[in-house]
Amino acid sequence: MLPALLLLASLVNDVRDFLAHHDQAAAEHAARAYQARSGATPELAAAFSWLARGALDARDYDRADSYAAETCKLSLDLLRTRKLDADPWLPTALGASIEVHAQVLRARGELPEALAFLRGQLKAYGTTSLHARIVKNINLIDLEGKPAPPLDEREWLGSRPPTLESLRGHPVLLFFWAHWCPDCKAEAPVIASLWKTYASKGLAVIGPTRYYGYTARGEDATPAVEKPYIDSVRQKYYGFLTEMPVSISAENFERYGASTTPTLVLIDAAGVVRFYHPGAASEADLAARIDALLRK
Repeated sequence: MLPALLLLASLVNDVRDFLAHHDQAAAEHAARAYQARSGATPELAAAFSWLARGALDARDYDRADSYAAETCKLSLDLLRTRKLDADPWLPTALGASIEVHAQVLRARGELPEALAFLRGQLKAYGTTSLHARIVKNINLIDLEGKPAPPLDEREWLGSRPPTLESLRGHPVLLFFWAHWCPDCKAEAPVIASLWKTYASKGLAVIGPTRYYGYTARGEDATPAVEKPYIDSVRQKYYGFLTEMPVSISAENFERYGASTTPTLVLIDAAGVVRFYHPGAASEADLAARIDALLRK
């Protein structure tokens, strides 16, 4: 018999595999079969959260919202007997249910309702690990066109990061990254190429990161141990960005809702956010946006 943890994890893996092959029906069948055998578990809630995300990606908004509601109910029922961040699955499940419902409202053009919902969820879960994820969804709706939140620059790698206030008059690209993130490593050459092209035109680049409490292979680490490890990753995988100032702060990730890495934020010369994007972006897309700022 497989170890219990592998058996539990297999449901989410199966659902994600089916969704990767665009087989929503098989993914739901796997979740329902598990539910019939094992009842309500945190793993089942996480599986339904992936069904919700799959339906959202397919723009099947009614089904996405239905899965999100079922995920939320399962999660809240389970939270009667446990704490959110003491469970490995429930933050994923509940966070996704909040995100999907907000994105469905956004897709339907119900922006005030989406913002009100998210702000209510932030009030309820702002002291948990869901904080940055909820702020991310608020920012997707509300941050562009608003002044960029200041960065916490009390700790850093390389040269000390300038304040955003001191960079007024220059466009600024923020590149939120994590030492464990393969997509960040893949995006780094894009950022480096843009910086090389636009530095002479005034573009500033800052690369905020944060402590995660572990190093290679998930080994627990204090900040004193993790900081040199982050620097070693920076030197190995981001060598063409060694001149990029790197602030280290969880507060920055929470302010900008950078629960997804990379997260990219383009700020104009007046200090206003003009592009907020959780995830990678192409060099052509970012270059076009920077060109537009420079023409103003």
